[in-house]
Amino acid sequence: MNEEVSIVNLIEASHALPAAWRSSLVGQAAGANIKVLRMDATTYPNESHDFDEALLVLDGQMNLCIQGKQVEVSAGEVFIVPAGVPHAVAAGSHGTLVIIDR
Repeated sequence: MNEEVSIVNLIEASHALPAAWRSSLVGQAAGANIKVLRMDATTYPNESHDFDEALLVLDGQMNLCIQGKQVEVSAGEVFIVPAGVPHAVAAGSHGTLVIIDR
């Protein structure tokens, strides 16, 4: 069996993006999309999805606004947003974010 092995440096990929808050698909695994983006301390508006979404902070910090509360998600932590739940990102969030969704 000859399978190609891929390594993606997610932090480098986020820094190479032309704009903050614009995700880039870096791969797929088990039917899930793996995306990376750069947070730049500005806000990101409220949104919701018809699927669960995992938000993994690689470096920096994300200030997630969900259900009327602000939750700090630090480097190395993941927050799973359930399907249909509105969420936004507050000012001051910075670093590299990985999004896992479908």
